[in-house]
Amino acid sequence: MDGAVGFARARLMLPLSDERGRSERIEDGYVVYRPDEIIEVGAYDAEIGRRLLAQHGRLQVLGGTEAGAAQELLCHDGVLLPGFVKAHGHDHESPIIGLVKDVPLTAWLDGAVNVFTRFLEERQEKLCAELGESPHYLTYLKAKLDDLSYGITSAMTHHCNFSKYRVAELVRACETAGTRVIVAVGSQDRHYYEGVLDRPHTVAVERLDRAAREHAGRERVTIVPGPDQLFSNGPEMLRALKAWAREHGTLLHCHSSEELGTTEWFKREYGMTEVQYAHGLGILDARTVLAHQVQTTDEDLAILRDTGTRVVHNPLANTILGSGMPPVVKMLELGIPVAISTDGSGSADSQNILAAARLASQYQKALHRRAEELPAQQVLEMITVEAARVLGLRAGSLAVGKAADLVLVDLRRPNLVPTRKTNVVENLIWASDGSEVRFVVAGGKVVKDDYRITTLDAGELCEKIQRLATELDAYKREVGELRGTGAHQ
Repeated sequence: MDGAVGFARARLMLPLSDERGRSERIEDGYVVYRPDEIIEVGAYDAEIGRRLLAQHGRLQVLGGTEAGAAQELLCHDGVLLPGFVKAHGHDHESPIIGLVKDVPLTAWLDGAVNVFTRFLEERQEKLCAELGESPHYLTYLKAKLDDLSYGITSAMTHHCNFSKYRVAELVRACETAGTRVIVAVGSQDRHYYEGVLDRPHTVAVERLDRAAREHAGRERVTIVPGPDQLFSNGPEMLRALKAWAREHGTLLHCHSSEELGTTEWFKREYGMTEVQYAHGLGILDARTVLAHQVQTTDEDLAILRDTGTRVVHNPLANTILGSGMPPVVKMLELGIPVAISTDGSGSADSQNILAAARLASQYQKALHRRAEELPAQQVLEMITVEAARVLGLRAGSLAVGKAADLVLVDLRRPNLVPTRKTNVVENLIWASDGSEVRFVVAGGKVVKDDYRITTLDAGELCEKIQRLATELDAYKREVGELRGTGAHQ
């Protein structure tokens, strides 16, 4: 922005803020922002335009040019809303879209994720020479391209398996793309592929310490403990990582009770559910975020409610992998905070977060045979303001003092015509296909400008990822799968 104050205006606006009321829908709305925060939000009129130009001298208009004192401030035929917040995902999965499908979670992990992340580690030098850059960095950069394509400006990335050794490349990719990231640095010390086990458990804590020191002071990067799964981390590990989180004032993020076979195996092996296990270790509280939590008992629900534990629901991956779906309606009725997310591209096959919100609603409506369940307004909040609350971010709504993260969805596309104030939220959830995100502002910087990503060379990046995937296919023919995940050992 080169010092200029940013300005965005659209035919419709959804602030999704607690201050204004989350259901507010504004006709002809505007946002004024600096790199670090939103400074003004409201309904536009000509007098406001004159005041803003006089007050700020010049405005960098979204989709336009720098506006001077006598200039009309451009209004787009679209809807302004906060940048989407992805509360759980994996940035090492974008190149494995479409691999090892129609199998359950553990078979997919062994056949796709474990193979791919080891491939990157083993062939790092060769791939770097061929591609002119670290293959890890290119992989994470592609994940950020996916995010920005769908309007995701903040994400918690669960960085596990071999990727846990590559935090620096992920941070670099996020800073290049302009997105905010919470890096949940992974760990495993049992019931997993032997090549990634952290033994002794202090190895994982030391890795976390190094990452926190290296990336301290980066405003849009946070390092947190991210034990991979409850079944793959022992008591000493989990207690140590939660102690680290409490000492440093961070979240702890972990997968829990995702797939039926592994959950049933865990109960046979340990005589309790994964939530009971975590509760017994004292690691559940309002700063613990569990991904999935599909296989959930009534006792689990009571523990989650009483401890204030937060849950991230990933309907795309849960259905594609045949894992089932968590009791989202019961969770919400009990006051358990729930966000909706996409999971990684390998299991969800895209980062279309609007599609994730739509599927979450559709499933619950059909399951309970009640069309009233999870209405459009609620699931939109679960990928914006509620997701930000789950992650403790100053984002997810258009309000003074919040992060300058926003998207503008194009309402000229045929599938979104007609859209007006009375149906804009409903059309976003039920009629959009996710590709209508025309502009994205992250941290006050325009990172998607009239459908073009400004921070990345998308064409060159995709060409390199295609070459990387071809090399992966050859590698996979050599090694097959890397068995060793939970019940699938």
